Amino acid sequence: MLTPHILHIALEIASGGIVGFTLGLVGGGGSILAVPLMVYLVGVPNAHVAIGTSALSVSINALVGLAHHARNKTVKWRCAGIFALCGVGGAFLGASLGKAMDGKHLLLLFAILMIGVGVLMIRGRHNTGCPGASCNRQNAPKVMGYGFGTGVLSGFFGIGGGFLIVPGLMASTSMPILNAVGTSLVAVAAFGLSTTLSYMLSGYVNWQLAGMFILGGAIGCSIGTKASRALAGSTGRLTTVFAGLIFVVAAYMIWQGIHQLMG
Repeated sequence: MLTPHILHIALEIASGGIVGFTLGLVGGGGSILAVPLMVYLVGVPNAHVAIGTSALSVSINALVGLAHHARNKTVKWRCAGIFALCGVGGAFLGASLGKAMDGKHLLLLFAILMIGVGVLMIRGRHNTGCPGASCNRQNAPKVMGYGFGTGVLSGFFGIGGGFLIVPGLMASTSMPILNAVGTSLVAVAAFGLSTTLSYMLSGYVNWQLAGMFILGGAIGCSIGTKASRALAGSTGRLTTVFAGLIFVVAAYMIWQGIHQLMG
């Protein structure tokens, strides 16, 4: 007979699997799903602990997903390096600002930001991008600007930033979404580790929970990467899935946030 403790561990691993699957599928959704899963499903009472722990697990799972995408040659390494380097400083700045804010308000603002990103993705879903797109002298300043801005938001909300990085890479370089997904994982890992360090120094990381999420995430990420390649063959389908996931999670977080504020 399964004990409540074993069932709880299984729930943690399954939640990590969901997070890993979305990371492999769309390069984002790691912390956007990890934070509400930790708070509302696993039962982590402190939003800041959920944010710090999710940042660690998502960054490790992003590296697993990156390995899969690298083998499939869907990573634009130069763009990834520029975007990540410019974003790391922004992530430290954003994390410092985020820790000073009430956790309930932080999650509500997070959800509102997600809706805005989702709308932009839906509007551009038929834009297939340029397969040969890369970072050059003309678009490098734009890539750097998007990288720093995304890093600030990533650190502020305690997210890996994939849901912001993917559209940011597409907007600054015109690369297809499949390349943006693979390339984004470099920055997701870098931003997540930066945010983790900041929250870890404040004691906001649950190491046991992070381990379970990483274990489940490694399995889910492998499945998600295969699904991403399959969906990328249909114009706009992967982008629509990406945006749809944003809307569903954002609606749930707004409902929970308003309920907590009113309570």
